[in-house]
Formats: sequence, C-alpha cells, structure tokens
Amino acid sequence: IAALTLTAPAFAAPETYNVDSTHTFARFSYSHFGMSTQLSKFNKTTGTVVLDKAAKTGSVDVVIDTKSVDTGYDTFNEHIQGADFLDTAKYPTATFKSTKVVFDGDKPASIEGQLTLKGVTRPVTLTVTSFQAMPHPMLKKDAIGANATTRVKRSEFDMGKYAPYVSDEVTITIAVEAFKE
Repeated sequence: IAALTLTAPAFAAPETYNVDSTHTFARFSYSHFGMSTQLSKFNKTTGTVVLDKAAKTGSVDVVIDTKSVDTGYDTFNEHIQGADFLDTAKYPTATFKSTKVVFDGDKPASIEGQLTLKGVTRPVTLTVTSFQAMPHPMLKKDAIGANATTRVKRSEFDMGKYAPYVSDEVTITIAVEAFKE
C-alpha cells in the first residue's frame, strides 16, 4: 500500500510533484503457507510529493485504488477484495499521508506517516531504498523517482484471516515516479 519520498535538484522553495500513475505501483508480498512468497500490486495510484531540498523537508500524500488489486488471477482478485481482506465495497481506497520526511544528506532516507487501510489508520515508516531526481529524458520535465518499503501486520488492519498460515507480516513496496507541476 504503499509508498515514497523524493527530492529534486536544488531549489529555494518547496516544489510539488504529481505522481505519474502509469509508472507508480504499490506492491505487497507475503508468505503463503511457507511454501512461496506471493507478490501482488495495485494498478491505480495517485498523489503528490512536495519537497524542499534546501530546508530538507517534504510531504507525501498517496491514494491507492484498492479495487485495482492485481494478483495475476481474477478469482483471487475478487477474493482479496472481499470483507475478510480489503473490503473494497466499503473501503475503495487506501492512503498514506506523511508526517515527516527524514533526509540523509541531500536525499530522503525515510518517510514517517499514517497508513489507512480498510478504515484503520496506523503509523508506518517507509524506508527509501533508491532515489533519483533529474529531467525526464523523454518528456523533458523535471522528475523524481524512488522506491520505498515497509512491513505491516495485516491483523492490525482487520485483515488477519488465515494467519499465521498465510503470513500476518506483509511487505509493502512502492515504486513511484512523479513530475514537477
């Protein structure tokens, strides 16, 4: 559910970046009976990233369309959208709103914030594993991109069915690209 922070070339004031929904995906993985690690994603993510490199501050606001879950199998997509898991009929979106962006030098290293999933809000910290700020080579616009990850317990979001056989711990990873407004 996931994911993200970023910074761009030096600026004197905060700059806003709009998430590129065609290159931004929140993914989640978990152990399935200890037999394999299952990997799924959400196909629709929107949001904004605001960064001020000089002040070493920022904010991230992401909305994930939980109905866009993609497990690779239509029947399982329906199952995971049901009341035992995402309950997309009642909670069609998941959100992440940052409370603090922590920098290591000129780059964001982690993003603290609130993840809301299935109507439950919990604090999470996203660890930024890669970050890039540069003009997009094809579109000739200032762009940022990052990968960030966190781990949550699905039972803490009222989705604990089949735990511990299907792992309670879920790794959430978000790959994000965004363009300057």
